[in-house]
Amino acid sequence: MNFKLLILVVFFVLTANGQDQKVLLPQVSVTGEGKVSVVPDQILVTIGFQNSGKDAKEVKSLNDEVLDKVVKFLKKSGIAATDFKTNTVSLRKGYDYEKKKANYIANQTLTVTIRDLSKYDTIMNGLSDAGINTIQNVELKSSKIEEYEREARKMAINNAKQKALDYVTVLGQKIGKALVITDNLQSNTPRQFFKSYDMAMSVESNEKKDTLAIGEIEIVTNVTVIFSLE
Repeated sequence: MNFKLLILVVFFVLTANGQDQKVLLPQVSVTGEGKVSVVPDQILVTIGFQNSGKDAKEVKSLNDEVLDKVVKFLKKSGIAATDFKTNTVSLRKGYDYEKKKANYIANQTLTVTIRDLSKYDTIMNGLSDAGINTIQNVELKSSKIEEYEREARKMAINNAKQKALDYVTVLGQKIGKALVITDNLQSNTPRQFFKSYDMAMSVESNEKKDTLAIGEIEIVTNVTVIFSLE
């Protein structure tokens, strides 16, 4: 056999054996979970209003008037301009089958961040007076979400390490270095207490009532870790 060819064959054999050894490297794969419960300190509210009529220009004007009142009220209430914004604006032609007439419907939605939970009822009542007629969503949030997410990640890694130890100690082995860490992305969305709520359903009363259950936000992080075995 040609000497150069022999060297090439030996090289491929050694390379193949090296790859086999990597594949056969003893390892253990586990998943870990970190969970942190947090009392929210912010509320993100999605609100909306709608007007309808036979003239598109008139309907849009009505919506503009409501928006102007809403913005002025929010500023007066101490809500920063960066804490509210328009989400959607629409103007469409519809048909009133009962009256057999065409009409126009204007819709607009906004999101408002309330950083003082004690002002929730006052602000929501004021928005209702300004012309808001729907609450599409209320989301409870934390201003320290990133800090709690980091805490949850550390807990997830510790949980994965403990799982790996539980498995291998039974076999009389030890875990080595972490070879691969995979972040199994998971949503940390808090429970949504209102999905769609019509302001007209509110009952006027002078009696003070609890209108929002604060509860807790549960932040969950999940990771997969592959450890080498010793």
